[in-house]
Amino acid sequence: MPERQKENEKANNGPYQPDKPRQRLKFNADAEFQNALRRRVDDYFRRTGRPRRGSPHIYVKAAVLLACFFSSYLLLVFFARDLWQGLAAACVLALSMTGIGFNIMHDGGHRAFSDLRWVNKAAAMTLDLIGASSYVWHWKHAMYHHNYVNIVGYDPDIDLGRVARFAPHQKRRWFHRWQHLYVWALYACIVMKFHLYSDFHHAIAGRIHAHRTPRPKGWDLAAFIAGKALFFTLALALPLSRHTIVVVLFYYAVVVLIMGVPLSVVFQLPHCTGLSDFPLPDATSHEMENPWAVHQAQVTLDYDRHSRARTWFFGGLNFHLEHHLFPSICHVNYPGMARIVEETCREFGVKYAEHRSFWTGLAEHYRWLREMGRPGAAP
Repeated sequence: MPERQKENEKANNGPYQPDKPRQRLKFNADAEFQNALRRRVDDYFRRTGRPRRGSPHIYVKAAVLLACFFSSYLLLVFFARDLWQGLAAACVLALSMTGIGFNIMHDGGHRAFSDLRWVNKAAAMTLDLIGASSYVWHWKHAMYHHNYVNIVGYDPDIDLGRVARFAPHQKRRWFHRWQHLYVWALYACIVMKFHLYSDFHHAIAGRIHAHRTPRPKGWDLAAFIAGKALFFTLALALPLSRHTIVVVLFYYAVVVLIMGVPLSVVFQLPHCTGLSDFPLPDATSHEMENPWAVHQAQVTLDYDRHSRARTWFFGGLNFHLEHHLFPSICHVNYPGMARIVEETCREFGVKYAEHRSFWTGLAEHYRWLREMGRPGAAP
């Protein structure tokens, strides 16, 4: 058993318990690696003259994805005449919504879409258009996940409650033995969960897992309510004016189930495999052993960096370490930054790892789920 875990169990009077609220974390203050990396990335933008955000490339991509979204929605609701036409339109709609999440909303939420604040806000709120809350996402993903990646009790993205075990310091339950089989169904249902339950729960409770979170007020509350009202109008009310409830619910299920797996997997491959670390803070000082930027490299992997098609659709999220180190830089720049990040990691002796392909990463994630579900799987 690692020494850090022994110390934590002693300080906590028992095994590490991720459900309990935690003290505020601190990272090692040594910023040598991070400062060197920033200087080199700054030099890259000076040499190339590329804009950090707000390039024509991202605007054209956004226009294409939004055009696909609205056209496929109109085809599905107003023009599809049979099952096959409906399924084809539903598939395009699901992929368009997924692409909006990866490319427009994600960059907007990180203020990486544009240099203009209102444009970033509008881009972030495309998440409300496709049914989830940009307000809740800001806290859950941009604040808690990005600051505390793979730290049990702090990172909500590796906490599925009792239903799955993603990290070695989480409690294993008997049914986790089969999680590598059933978790894919959970992934498929995750978008439906955002739409119907978790956004409302987090906003009303003022808590996201162990983190106390401000409840939306004022314009944030108005945007939350308006976003949900708009989505349910588009997803249910308007289609019900032309189709039976059975047909509407069938196509709603088709769209959200198609979306769920890629939205889940793209964010799990970089963090939840045997190549990622799951470090814990010191039980007494609540300080992480490594500086923040070094921690990001410990727990985050790139994957499938050579596929232009998947890079385009995934919004550069296959360059995941670059994203975690520089979340406010538009994703269209990540391929050009990747060699700088890799070389700087190797120069400073910082861990660098990647999945050579998407399918390799998917297999590693499957193996990790199976390992975490086995009896006797130790931290």
